[in-house]
Amino acid sequence: MQKNLHPAYRPIVFRDPSAGFAFLTRSTMTSDRTIEWEDGNVYPVVDVDVSSASHPFYTGRGRILDTAGRVERFNQRYGRR
Repeated sequence: MQKNLHPAYRPIVFRDPSAGFAFLTRSTMTSDRTIEWEDGNVYPVVDVDVSSASHPFYTGRGRILDTAGRVERFNQRYGRR
């Protein structure tokens, strides 16, 4: 590999403030803010809007669309006359 071609790959904490969820992983992202992690080390932290703890698909709190009502409404408007 060529030297100084790729960005540094380092540990970083991604935090979802709306769900109170955070996880430590490795990434090339950088941040000026830091957080002290459970292991006592200080890592850069990036706040994210949606994570697996707050996304409706993963939490099971997704809304179910009323497809039957939509089909009936379509047939009433554009169905056979």
